Amino acid sequence: MTKRHLLVACAVPAMIFAYAVPASAQDVSAADTTQDQPDTPAAGTSAENEIVVTAQGRSQVLADVPVAISAVTAESLEKSGATDIRELNQLAPSLLVSSTGNEANGSARIRGIGTVGDNPGLESSVAVFIDNVYRSRSGNALGELGPIERVEILRGPQGTLGGRNSSAGLISIFTAPPEFKFSGYGAFTYGNYNQVRAEAGLNVPISETLAARVDGVYLKRDGFYRDVVNDTDVNDRDRYLVRGQMLFEPNADVTLRLIGDYSKKDEACCGATFVQPDFAPLATISPGLDPYNRPVPGSPALTSTQNPIVPVLLALGQDPRALNQSTFNRDLYITPGRSYDGRTEDYGLSLQGDFQLGDIKLTSITAYREYSNYQGADTDYTQVDIIYRAPNEDAGARGFHTFTQELRLQGSAFNDKLDWLVGGFYANEDLTVRDNLRFGTQYGAFAPCRIVNAINPALASPLSTGCLSAFGRGALRAANGGAGAFGPATGLIFAGLDNLAQINDRGTIRDVFKQNSESFAIFTHNIVHLTSKLDLTLGLRYTDETKKLDAAFQNDNTMCATNRQLMSPLLASAPLAGLAGGIIALSCQGNNSAELNGVTLNDRRHEDEFTGTAILSYKPIDDLMVYASYSRGYKAGGFNLDKSALTGTAANGVILGPLVAGSTANLQFGAETVNAYEAGLKYATRNFSAGLTLYRQEFKNFQLNTFNGSVFVVQNVNSCSTDLGGGDTDASETTGGCDADNVQAGVVAQGVEFETSLNPVRYVNMTMGLTYADTSYKNNLIGSDNGAPLDPALRLLPGQHVSNAPEWVGTSSISYTPPIGDSGLSGLIYLNARMVDNYNTGSDLLYGKEQDSYVLLNARIGIRGPDQRWSIEGWAQNLTNTQYTQVAFNTPFVASQQTYSAYLAEPRTYGVTLRGKF
Repeated sequence: MTKRHLLVACAVPAMIFAYAVPASAQDVSAADTTQDQPDTPAAGTSAENEIVVTAQGRSQVLADVPVAISAVTAESLEKSGATDIRELNQLAPSLLVSSTGNEANGSARIRGIGTVGDNPGLESSVAVFIDNVYRSRSGNALGELGPIERVEILRGPQGTLGGRNSSAGLISIFTAPPEFKFSGYGAFTYGNYNQVRAEAGLNVPISETLAARVDGVYLKRDGFYRDVVNDTDVNDRDRYLVRGQMLFEPNADVTLRLIGDYSKKDEACCGATFVQPDFAPLATISPGLDPYNRPVPGSPALTSTQNPIVPVLLALGQDPRALNQSTFNRDLYITPGRSYDGRTEDYGLSLQGDFQLGDIKLTSITAYREYSNYQGADTDYTQVDIIYRAPNEDAGARGFHTFTQELRLQGSAFNDKLDWLVGGFYANEDLTVRDNLRFGTQYGAFAPCRIVNAINPALASPLSTGCLSAFGRGALRAANGGAGAFGPATGLIFAGLDNLAQINDRGTIRDVFKQNSESFAIFTHNIVHLTSKLDLTLGLRYTDETKKLDAAFQNDNTMCATNRQLMSPLLASAPLAGLAGGIIALSCQGNNSAELNGVTLNDRRHEDEFTGTAILSYKPIDDLMVYASYSRGYKAGGFNLDKSALTGTAANGVILGPLVAGSTANLQFGAETVNAYEAGLKYATRNFSAGLTLYRQEFKNFQLNTFNGSVFVVQNVNSCSTDLGGGDTDASETTGGCDADNVQAGVVAQGVEFETSLNPVRYVNMTMGLTYADTSYKNNLIGSDNGAPLDPALRLLPGQHVSNAPEWVGTSSISYTPPIGDSGLSGLIYLNARMVDNYNTGSDLLYGKEQDSYVLLNARIGIRGPDQRWSIEGWAQNLTNTQYTQVAFNTPFVASQQTYSAYLAEPRTYGVTLRGKF
């Protein structure tokens, strides 16, 4: 789909709106405000069907809040079929939630900004709160949510209203609370892929002051991938949630709400397929480059046998079907006996107390949560056993134990001229990361072929020791008139290859990182009513953050040190340095070395930061508000919880060895800060609302986590105010430095957002949202704020759009709920769409990882009983079975030969849902 098609698709609902009502604007939600609602308003709405939010720590009508916010009501969620935060993508154009190698690593992006990659050491750019309780990472919320009252999505930096600060925005989810009436509900769904979902709940008023509620969800579904080799499904669903609540209101001045929940997943995740030109036309082998320095389209696919690594994979047992099928063929061909099985547990307890102390309101929110996840994996995604994680409690595991306490005081002063709020927030989090990533049983056969291919692919013999047959060894010895292809070093090269061939089922036994984070914050958020129409909002936050790290390693790969010692004499020879360095690198990939066995490390980092906001808003008439704002945001720095970052490297990229002396300098990354500017207007009447927002956000020390085919690279990204002469776009690790005084923001996000909602006639509700976002890296990029050069793996970033940040995104929906005769029955017809422009899915922006523009359609049709006491609904998600990917990435260890894999998005699903309530 072209940009023209995208804009036309988005414009259709807009033209309908323009025909029905005068063109006006206001920032609204994707919420449903249909006119067939009962007299008693649903939670999150007022009696006039206005949406009520608490984005500023107070209950306010959405149209009166001078910040960029989308609010989604319970009815909209039910109609759209959204059951977790990923499905909010269909309702909020500036939001993108995705997951890749592990659902625990799910990432939320707002305006193209989010935390990238699979490293739990990086906090989320988009914070997630459920019932005002912070979730340690946005991936922690990728699960069943149960009944929801509303969702608020705030765009831009947050922090002056409480909770955890965030640099890009936040998602705040409010579950349905207990009520003082006896009621219950149930829903049952059956769909394709043998999906079975059951949800039920009961609300009981125990007395006039005490009410209780319990909700439960169970979901089971076959996988979207089929592991052909091991005859099993991958990316299946097998999960449940139980949540219990107590509400105590002894009088009008005291409210206590206690919430406890437990959820569990036993699922296999996450499969990936080889990227083919049907997904990315530039994913080809090319003898040359086009005028834009891109591979020439139409050349052989990366998985063609013309790629010298492919014959090696085939010789070692790779089924050719995996290399010839479409990117979107969901058959997997992985190593026999390997598994993606994993387990996730998430549970916690929270108590919120609201106390009216005269004219002052006190709010206290106390919470404790535990979250744990492990996930086995055939990490090379091939049938050859190159690298793997055994599915046990050390398999890429992470566990969070988090205690948070928030206190807020708010009231008014000076005859209600000042609406003030002050508060404090404390968080103490223990994070444990364990890993058991090991070289597979065929690594010793595969890795030497990487070296031999670099010498001459015609000599590669994967079934021979060191990937060299007797003929190959003889040919290399006889080269140069019998002097040997590498002169006197020829025997050393053979020995290095033979040593490399012995690395089978070696590497990490158990690595453990333990990190304690302690954060204190005080904040204030005040609204000054300068006149009856003009408000000034001032917010300020001070955050103090301390992180302590302890790490311990167990490793049995002795060949790393052996080959480093053997090859070291050759590193000084220019003709042989690259070859010797390659042997060392493959022997020690990811810092897998027995030199680290028994090594322990510890370190501490501390930082503090002032952030804040200033907003000027004006209401020339009751239905219209205009505003302008400035805010400064912050996301803490931390430690890269990956031992590969411990290695030192020479100028030519050769691994020098693990830093066994206890230094963690290479693990650390700096705090991310943002200066954000915004202007907008909001217009709202009973049947029409619209909004327009213009914004610009400048990120300094942008935290980027990139997989380069071997390890994850965590880099702060900035730019230099002086021209680097292309030093940031070459493969050198030493060029492109900058004077520290000239360091400036490295990422800029700017754009326009438009959202609108319309009730043109009774029983019809229509919404539309359109976002234009230019979220890009600046030119002349550098690394840390001391002016260090950019990592060469990121050399394609300067001047380009950030990954997974399309310029244009549009969402739209239409809902029709007419009565059926005089029986009390009503119908339901619902359709929503998300239209996405093209973008690059790889955080390193390599060619061949591009995703073309696409449209997603969801539909629902049904019949509802009197007062909606029952309903039967047919539904389809991704109605047209649009094929697209979440992320394309360098296939581990195969990627140096330019082979990519991709995590696919969900295919079409459909089914029937029965609902009932009393």
